[in-house]
Amino acid sequence: MDEQEDALNCQLHCIPNFFEGYAEVPPESLIRKLRLLLRRSLNVRQVRVFKTKTSHLLEWFLTLTSRNTKPSTMDAIATTKSLKAGDWVRVRSQEEIKASLNPWGILKGCMFMPEMLPYCGTSQRVFKRLERFVDERDYHVKKSQGVILLEGLHCQGTSDYGRCDRSCFYFWREEWLEKIEEANNG
Repeated sequence: MDEQEDALNCQLHCIPNFFEGYAEVPPESLIRKLRLLLRRSLNVRQVRVFKTKTSHLLEWFLTLTSRNTKPSTMDAIATTKSLKAGDWVRVRSQEEIKASLNPWGILKGCMFMPEMLPYCGTSQRVFKRLERFVDERDYHVKKSQGVILLEGLHCQGTSDYGRCDRSCFYFWREEWLEKIEEANNG
């Protein structure tokens, strides 16, 4: 009798009901399908090599068409090596950040996600410098330089994968931040 009651209390038979009432999943875009295909068919090292080679190819093509890939405004942006926990920073504007990115939207291995755009131009407080983290794609501890975590800025999911309740910190490059005085924060 107890085994039958335990079987009725199991959540497995309720799983199809979890999805009832939810809106339909939007159709997948071609770019998302290509990204997923790339991620599923290649390991992390192969994806990195692919991105590097295609970035070089794209940069070569842009130089042939006489378009500069990095606007001159990036030369004026100096890195702020002195950021530490508790410092106040201003997140640079969308234009300044996009000028620093390669064609894949990455600067020195750190991707600027579209979900980070609302924070451009805002004042934030530094939570801590990130020196190492576990990369869950291959479960290795990776060392990092120039990556900053900001207080209270957590990922809630992406447009590609949907909502996520994990609340991971966004990784911010020092080049995307400008140190400001605390008095400016009001």
